[in-house]
Amino acid sequence: MSITASMVKELRDETDAGMMDCKEALAASDGDSKKAVEYLRKKGLSAATKRSSRAAKEGVVTSYIHMAGKIGVMVEVNCETDFVAKTDDFQTMAKDIAMQIAALNPTYIKSEDISDDVLDGEREIYRSQALAEGKPEKIVDRIIEGKLKKYYEDVCLLDQKFVKDTDVTVGTLVNNMIAKTGENIIVRRFARFQLGEDV
Repeated sequence: MSITASMVKELRDETDAGMMDCKEALAASDGDSKKAVEYLRKKGLSAATKRSSRAAKEGVVTSYIHMAGKIGVMVEVNCETDFVAKTDDFQTMAKDIAMQIAALNPTYIKSEDISDDVLDGEREIYRSQALAEGKPEKIVDRIIEGKLKKYYEDVCLLDQKFVKDTDVTVGTLVNNMIAKTGENIIVRRFARFQLGEDV
């Protein structure tokens, strides 16, 4: 069965698991969303579901400086309690996320942060490219969805492959920490500075 982007988005909204994990769960479950939720729960990736509504007001603001001061990142990662915020695991994850931002320069935290105007513009570009390459109209939508997935992986922090372990996404990294701590964890915001940028 073909797994569509809307199926993935629906499962992601329901479970808060990463996009790639949702796609894998749907593929393993032949597109059955109930079985996919069960699949994610077994892997401990759906633990975020019940916790995503809980307030995450503690956490850390951490920084990462790269290339002897040529690139700097500040990121705020929130959790529910000061106790978890002070653990080595949480601090390491926050530092790893700052390093990820320095290395791969995401534009957004998650795909839901991208405006409809930007997405419509991307879809139009991909459609024009596919038609210019002589691709049949009936498969153009599938090509567009594939290119959008790649676009999310490029520009959305949580969809990027984790630089220290490319078998997982940053979203999976966060969800694993949610499962481990039992707390809601959110990457709230970040800023990245590159020396001489826009000068």
